[in-house]
Amino acid sequence: MSASAAVRARAAKVVAEVVERGRSLDAVLSDESTSNKQERGLLRSLSYDSIRWYVRLDALLTRLLARPNQQLEPEIRALAIVGLCQLIHTDIPEHAAVAETVAATRVLKQPRASGLVNAILRRCQREQAQLLPKIDRDLAVRTAHPRWLVEKLRKDWGDRANDILDANNQRPPFWIRVNRARVTAANYREQLQAKRIGVLASAFDDTALLLDQAMDVSELPGFDDGWVSVQDAAAQLAGHLLDPQAGERILDACAAPGGKTGHLLELAPELAALTAVDVSPERLKRVSQNLQRLGVSADVIAADAAEPASWWDGRQFNRILLDVPCSATGVIRRHPDIKLLRRSDDIAALAARQSQLLRALWPLLQPGGRLLYASCSALQAETTAVIADFLGDEPTAREVTGERLQALPPLGEGTPVGVHGLRIAAGSAGMDGFYYALFEKRRGPSGDLPASTNMNSSNLG
Repeated sequence: MSASAAVRARAAKVVAEVVERGRSLDAVLSDESTSNKQERGLLRSLSYDSIRWYVRLDALLTRLLARPNQQLEPEIRALAIVGLCQLIHTDIPEHAAVAETVAATRVLKQPRASGLVNAILRRCQREQAQLLPKIDRDLAVRTAHPRWLVEKLRKDWGDRANDILDANNQRPPFWIRVNRARVTAANYREQLQAKRIGVLASAFDDTALLLDQAMDVSELPGFDDGWVSVQDAAAQLAGHLLDPQAGERILDACAAPGGKTGHLLELAPELAALTAVDVSPERLKRVSQNLQRLGVSADVIAADAAEPASWWDGRQFNRILLDVPCSATGVIRRHPDIKLLRRSDDIAALAARQSQLLRALWPLLQPGGRLLYASCSALQAETTAVIADFLGDEPTAREVTGERLQALPPLGEGTPVGVHGLRIAAGSAGMDGFYYALFEKRRGPSGDLPASTNMNSSNLG
């Protein structure tokens, strides 16, 4: 059996795991190992593209089946999706796509399905020009998004929604962050040039670089030595908005996997302390690994940030970064499985959790300090609505997002500063979809908070 057929079979198993068992695409792919770089790249490409376009491909598959309600065994249905993806959304020669996908039925130990898979793919070759325009009349199908998400994006973004839907289907750009503590941006550009790696754009202070190609981190000069990290420009904006200063105490809540944690320490290496809290001990391992590679350190705590009594020492922080758990609907192009795994019913529960975290952490901020609320959701229910409710209830909070943005370079179109916060549309200036709101805690007449809102270790039990 050819290696190419085996890769198609493995891709089908990956797709079936995501669709049938609800596992994340990254988690499933992490279980797949191969020393062959070409096979690994093909597996990843087929898996991501098949999931990215699953809604559209599944609608097409229904049209191609002899009986529209015909039931297929999950791995065979997934294999058909992988085959259709190759024919419609890749540059793989059609004869190879068909032959290797049909051969993959034997790798899956289901040779009787070879005739069915062959018939589906052959019919697609003959009829796709007629069938695709018909199914694409439905915006949700054309853009391969669940209908509920299309409706919410159109409600929240109006005319921009179509651009966001299209941006979600693009392969993500490859942004990196140069560690200014280890190497200058100019020197790192020279390192890239020596390896014939081009830079398409830069942002902020030239430490955010958009490369002309995606690559394994092992190919980046100095990656193992902490010279550089892979991080989207929108995520890098967090550090610049929070603007940490030497001598300050910083809290990074919901810190895993640690990209923003490391960036804060790079921006202000002389912090008095940085505390990184996350509810997942397993994910905190990534934080520690990232910090070790960068050559920086933080106090890493496994705890629920919304329950400070279990971990806080009572000393207020100068600045807090709250990167809330969310639907991740702003980063679909990096995680296309979100389209299949997220449900409309999830949003209210996520918004409630975000509000809980924000209200629990606000008392940990000292008067005059700043808290940055960050979310990679594209939905107002998890962003502007949460912030509006908080500001309506919290008289000590003053929003200063717009003030801080004035000190930064323009972010480009599609990044509106609304009544509350900064909304970055997916694809705007090459960035992921993101939301930020920056608050400053008002001082009382004596320079401190009123006693009714002050919080210290004595009332934490």
